[in-house]
Amino acid sequence: MVQVQVLVPQHNSISLSAGIMGLDIQSDQPNSPIPTDHRPPSSTGTLPTTNQSITTSTTTHKKLTLIPLIFLIYFEVAGGPYGEEPAVKAAGPLLAIIGFLIFPFIWSIPEALVTAELSTTFPGNGGFVIWAHKAFGPFCGSLMGSWKYFTGVINIAAFPILCIDYMEKLFPIFSSGLPRTLAILFSTLFLSFVNYTGLNIVGFAAITLGIISLFPFILMSLIAIPQIRRHRWLSLGQKGVKKDWNLFFNTLFWNLNFWDTVSTMAGEVENPKKTFPSALFFSVILTCLAYLIPLMAVTGAVSVDQNDWESGFMAVAAEMISGKWLKIWIEIGAVLSAVGLFEAQLSSCAYQVLGMADLGFLPKVFGVRSKWFDTPWVGILASTLITIGFSYMDFTNIVASANFIYSLGMLLEFASFVWLRRKFPTLKRPYRVPLGIPGLVVMCLIPSAFLVLIMVIATKIVFLVSGLMTVGAVLWYFLMNFCKSKKWFVFANGDETEAGNEYLQS
Repeated sequence: MVQVQVLVPQHNSISLSAGIMGLDIQSDQPNSPIPTDHRPPSSTGTLPTTNQSITTSTTTHKKLTLIPLIFLIYFEVAGGPYGEEPAVKAAGPLLAIIGFLIFPFIWSIPEALVTAELSTTFPGNGGFVIWAHKAFGPFCGSLMGSWKYFTGVINIAAFPILCIDYMEKLFPIFSSGLPRTLAILFSTLFLSFVNYTGLNIVGFAAITLGIISLFPFILMSLIAIPQIRRHRWLSLGQKGVKKDWNLFFNTLFWNLNFWDTVSTMAGEVENPKKTFPSALFFSVILTCLAYLIPLMAVTGAVSVDQNDWESGFMAVAAEMISGKWLKIWIEIGAVLSAVGLFEAQLSSCAYQVLGMADLGFLPKVFGVRSKWFDTPWVGILASTLITIGFSYMDFTNIVASANFIYSLGMLLEFASFVWLRRKFPTLKRPYRVPLGIPGLVVMCLIPSAFLVLIMVIATKIVFLVSGLMTVGAVLWYFLMNFCKSKKWFVFANGDETEAGNEYLQS
């Protein structure tokens, strides 16, 4: 395997303005050690930063560089403009365009900024688990981990199903029965094995999948230019079609979240203090353009019944604009996009499990790495088995519940971000959002208000399922503590965690 290394210039700051973001991430002497007098008090334990040096493998492995990380983040969040169509169905072309233009500023960019600062300050596997642990103690760290993990494995289960849904259009045998069941099972197992072969391979595969899946949309947008009628962009929807705000906001939310999931792999990134902010900056731009350009091209070029804007309409529009050949290409791209989404999110879940094992939230066996590929094979196996279980369930309410508990996790994440600034004001942060605490509160309150809205409009069954998941997460924390007290399993201890922290500071 040839390693491609992308060199990033050493700037003292990375501008996130450029007419797009309006904020700068400032640099604080990246190589300065963290002062020892800023370790957390004994009530919160040792500094919860993980590192592969405290796992079972000692193999030196290739780490992620800038370009693969950009595309991994892209697949964590979007994977292409697939799935944005219901926004037009819910509220019409104008509001859909405005939504995908404005929503990144009130949601995606704040989440990306939080991820950039905290991932470079605590660059260990575990990501948001470390942040909540460091801010509020082990209970909140464990609760955060459970919430985010539930969300992750439920999302992963959807992607093999999406692949088979598109394949059945070419091979009808996969539409139902045993062939469909076996196809979902073996596609999940095969994609999991690819993940097992190494994060570096997954990263470069994400580049290939991203280019191939995006190219037909670029081509469609160019072909559509002569057919665009600008007045169609100004439509608020057909008369008599009631706006579905629940669908509209959930579509925006679902297509533009999960910026923080890549933080669970921070320990696998080469020079994360410089690479993470750059990767987040470019991936935000890539994701926004990947949604906006095809959306404006199609809404301007075709005129159809508003109710036709179901998921998958982009492929239908491609046939209307250019022909069936482009429709087939976009459908193939959808399968490749689903593969990329699966690999990126399975990697995040697996490395989250490894990070939680390093922090002592899970038994050490969950942190075991492969002798051949140095990947967290136990985390991959556990996530795959849970994913297979979810693959054969009714997703209508379970996915809505995942959305709900993800919102709970994000509220805790924003609170952790602000509290860590207050708790450790002089802690060296290689990249920091250039705002004081009042400014950070305002920055986090805007997306937090949207999170509350998502939860308020949830159905009763979603409240019930999400409540049961949260109760399970709480019980899991106390179960793990009970196992520690009985010494039924071996857990990472404070000395090992602190050793990993000192290694990262050196």
